[in-house]
Amino acid sequence: MNNVNIRWHFIPPRSPHFGGLWESVTYEEMYTLLTRVEASLNSRPLTPMSPDPTDFSVLTPAHFLIGEPMTAPLEPNLEELKINRLSRWQRIEQLRQQFWRRWIREYIPQLQLRPKGQRITNDNVQPGDMVLIKEDNVVPLHWPLGRVVQVHPGHDGVVRVVSVKTAKGAVVSRSVKKLCVLPLDK
Repeated sequence: MNNVNIRWHFIPPRSPHFGGLWESVTYEEMYTLLTRVEASLNSRPLTPMSPDPTDFSVLTPAHFLIGEPMTAPLEPNLEELKINRLSRWQRIEQLRQQFWRRWIREYIPQLQLRPKGQRITNDNVQPGDMVLIKEDNVVPLHWPLGRVVQVHPGHDGVVRVVSVKTAKGAVVSRSVKKLCVLPLDK
Protein backbone atom coordinates (compact mmCIF):
# COMPACT_ATOMS: atom_id res chain seq x y z
CA MET A 1 0.00 0.00 0.00
CA ASN A 2 3.00 2.32 0.26
CA ASN A 3 3.28 2.66 -3.51
CA VAL A 4 -0.17 4.32 -3.67
CA ASN A 5 0.25 6.41 -0.50
CA ILE A 6 -2.40 4.61 1.52
CA ARG A 7 -1.74 4.88 5.20
CA TRP A 8 -3.73 2.71 7.62
CA HIS A 9 -4.70 4.26 10.94
CA PHE A 10 -6.34 1.92 13.46
CA ILE A 11 -8.37 3.12 16.40
CA PRO A 12 -8.52 1.33 19.75
CA PRO A 13 -11.37 -1.18 20.08
CA ARG A 14 -14.47 0.01 21.96
CA SER A 15 -13.41 3.66 21.86
CA PRO A 16 -16.30 5.56 20.32
CA HIS A 17 -14.66 8.91 20.95
CA PHE A 18 -11.92 7.83 18.50
CA GLY A 19 -14.32 7.20 15.65
CA GLY A 20 -16.94 4.82 16.90
CA LEU A 21 -19.43 5.97 14.31
CA TRP A 22 -17.88 4.07 11.42
CA GLU A 23 -16.78 1.30 13.74
CA SER A 24 -20.39 0.75 14.86
CA VAL A 25 -21.86 0.63 11.36
CA THR A 26 -22.43 -2.92 10.16
CA TYR A 27 -21.49 -4.11 6.70
CA GLU A 28 -25.12 -4.08 5.57
CA GLU A 29 -25.70 -0.55 6.89
CA MET A 30 -22.57 0.79 5.21
CA TYR A 31 -23.55 -1.01 2.00
CA THR A 32 -27.02 0.56 2.15
CA LEU A 33 -25.60 4.03 2.76
CA LEU A 34 -23.08 3.76 -0.07
CA THR A 35 -25.71 2.35 -2.42
CA ARG A 36 -28.04 5.29 -1.69
CA VAL A 37 -25.21 7.80 -2.15
CA GLU A 38 -24.28 6.08 -5.40
CA ALA A 39 -27.89 6.27 -6.58
CA SER A 40 -27.94 9.98 -5.74
CA LEU A 41 -24.79 10.60 -7.73
CA ASN A 42 -26.05 8.54 -10.64
CA SER A 43 -29.27 10.58 -10.72
CA ARG A 44 -27.62 13.93 -11.36
CA PRO A 45 -28.24 15.43 -14.79
CA LEU A 46 -25.20 15.61 -17.07
CA THR A 47 -26.50 17.15 -20.27
CA PRO A 48 -29.72 17.53 -22.24
CA MET A 49 -30.68 14.59 -24.45
CA SER A 50 -31.47 16.91 -27.34
CA PRO A 51 -31.18 20.57 -28.29
CA ASP A 52 -34.97 20.75 -28.73
CA PRO A 53 -36.22 23.50 -26.36
CA THR A 54 -39.41 21.53 -25.64
CA ASP A 55 -37.50 18.39 -24.61
CA PHE A 56 -36.68 18.33 -20.90
CA SER A 57 -35.11 14.89 -20.75
CA VAL A 58 -31.52 14.84 -19.54
CA LEU A 59 -28.77 12.28 -19.68
CA THR A 60 -27.71 10.95 -16.28
CA PRO A 61 -25.05 8.40 -15.32
CA ALA A 62 -27.95 6.03 -14.57
CA HIS A 63 -28.77 5.90 -18.29
CA PHE A 64 -25.42 4.18 -18.87
CA LEU A 65 -25.99 1.78 -15.98
CA ILE A 66 -29.66 0.81 -16.19
CA GLY A 67 -30.90 2.57 -19.31
CA GLU A 68 -33.21 5.03 -17.53
CA PRO A 69 -33.06 7.69 -14.82
CA MET A 70 -33.25 6.68 -11.17
CA THR A 71 -35.85 8.25 -8.94
CA ALA A 72 -36.18 8.13 -5.18
CA PRO A 73 -39.11 8.92 -2.89
CA LEU A 74 -38.85 11.87 -0.53
CA GLU A 75 -37.61 10.98 2.95
CA PRO A 76 -38.27 12.89 6.19
CA ASN A 77 -35.50 15.27 7.28
CA LEU A 78 -33.49 13.59 10.05
CA GLU A 79 -30.42 15.84 10.07
CA GLU A 80 -31.37 17.76 13.20
CA LEU A 81 -32.22 14.74 15.38
CA LYS A 82 -29.71 13.57 17.96
CA ILE A 83 -27.92 10.35 17.08
CA ASN A 84 -29.13 8.53 20.21
CA ARG A 85 -32.79 9.13 19.18
CA LEU A 86 -32.47 7.40 15.82
CA SER A 87 -33.07 3.81 14.81
CA ARG A 88 -30.34 2.16 12.77
CA TRP A 89 -32.24 2.82 9.52
CA GLN A 90 -32.80 6.46 10.45
CA ARG A 91 -29.08 6.81 11.17
CA ILE A 92 -28.24 5.56 7.68
CA GLU A 93 -30.79 8.01 6.26
CA GLN A 94 -29.27 10.81 8.36
CA LEU A 95 -25.80 10.03 6.95
CA ARG A 96 -27.23 10.15 3.42
CA GLN A 97 -28.83 13.51 4.14
CA GLN A 98 -25.50 14.79 5.47
CA PHE A 99 -23.92 13.68 2.21
CA TRP A 100 -26.59 15.63 0.31
CA ARG A 101 -25.94 18.73 2.41
CA ARG A 102 -22.24 18.55 1.53
CA TRP A 103 -23.12 17.88 -2.11
CA ILE A 104 -25.28 21.03 -2.17
CA ARG A 105 -22.66 23.17 -0.43
CA GLU A 106 -19.57 21.90 -2.24
CA TYR A 107 -20.43 20.54 -5.71
CA ILE A 108 -23.41 22.62 -6.81
CA PRO A 109 -21.60 25.96 -6.27
CA GLN A 110 -18.82 24.70 -8.55
CA LEU A 111 -21.35 24.63 -11.40
CA GLN A 112 -21.57 28.40 -11.00
CA LEU A 113 -17.89 29.23 -10.44
CA ARG A 114 -16.48 32.03 -12.52
CA PRO A 115 -12.94 33.36 -12.40
CA LYS A 116 -12.60 36.29 -10.03
CA GLY A 117 -13.75 39.48 -11.67
CA GLN A 118 -15.59 37.74 -14.51
CA ARG A 119 -19.11 39.08 -14.69
CA ILE A 120 -22.19 37.26 -15.79
CA THR A 121 -22.70 38.04 -19.46
CA ASN A 122 -24.85 36.90 -22.33
CA ASP A 123 -22.14 34.29 -23.04
CA ASN A 124 -22.68 32.57 -19.67
CA VAL A 125 -26.44 32.00 -19.96
CA GLN A 126 -28.10 31.75 -23.35
CA PRO A 127 -31.55 30.77 -24.61
CA GLY A 128 -31.74 27.00 -24.98
CA ASP A 129 -29.39 26.25 -22.06
CA MET A 130 -30.59 23.42 -19.81
CA VAL A 131 -30.52 24.47 -16.16
CA LEU A 132 -31.35 23.21 -12.70
CA ILE A 133 -33.54 25.71 -10.85
CA LYS A 134 -32.46 25.97 -7.22
CA GLU A 135 -35.40 25.70 -4.86
CA ASP A 136 -35.16 26.45 -1.16
CA ASN A 137 -35.95 23.55 1.18
CA VAL A 138 -35.86 21.01 -1.66
CA VAL A 139 -33.08 18.48 -2.16
CA PRO A 140 -31.15 18.89 -5.44
CA LEU A 141 -32.49 15.57 -6.72
CA HIS A 142 -35.91 17.23 -6.87
CA TRP A 143 -34.85 20.64 -8.23
CA PRO A 144 -36.82 21.28 -11.41
CA LEU A 145 -35.14 21.18 -14.78
CA GLY A 146 -35.72 23.99 -17.18
CA ARG A 147 -34.57 25.57 -20.41
CA VAL A 148 -33.68 29.22 -20.69
CA VAL A 149 -36.13 30.81 -23.12
CA GLN A 150 -35.12 34.45 -22.77
CA VAL A 151 -32.36 36.50 -21.15
CA HIS A 152 -33.06 39.92 -19.67
CA PRO A 153 -29.88 42.02 -19.71
CA GLY A 154 -29.86 45.07 -17.46
CA HIS A 155 -29.17 48.61 -18.63
CA ASP A 156 -25.45 47.83 -18.31
CA GLY A 157 -25.73 44.78 -20.59
CA VAL A 158 -25.18 42.26 -17.78
CA VAL A 159 -27.63 39.36 -17.62
CA ARG A 160 -28.93 38.96 -14.09
CA VAL A 161 -32.44 37.60 -14.78
CA VAL A 162 -33.66 34.98 -17.25
CA SER A 163 -36.98 33.41 -18.16
CA VAL A 164 -36.93 29.63 -17.79
CA LYS A 165 -39.49 27.16 -19.11
CA THR A 166 -39.91 24.23 -16.74
CA ALA A 167 -40.72 20.66 -17.71
CA LYS A 168 -44.30 21.29 -16.51
CA GLY A 169 -44.66 24.06 -19.10
CA ALA A 170 -44.57 27.04 -16.75
CA VAL A 171 -42.30 29.96 -17.64
CA VAL A 172 -40.66 31.42 -14.53
CA SER A 173 -38.36 34.37 -14.11
CA ARG A 174 -35.24 33.61 -12.03
CA SER A 175 -32.02 35.27 -11.02
CA VAL A 176 -28.99 33.64 -12.64
CA LYS A 177 -27.71 33.06 -9.10
CA LYS A 178 -30.60 30.63 -8.59
CA LEU A 179 -29.69 28.60 -11.68
CA CYS A 180 -27.10 25.91 -12.30
CA VAL A 181 -26.30 25.69 -16.00
CA LEU A 182 -25.51 22.08 -16.79
CA PRO A 183 -21.79 21.92 -17.53
CA LEU A 184 -21.88 19.88 -20.75
CA ASP A 185 -24.71 21.85 -22.30
CA LYS A 186 -22.45 24.22 -24.25
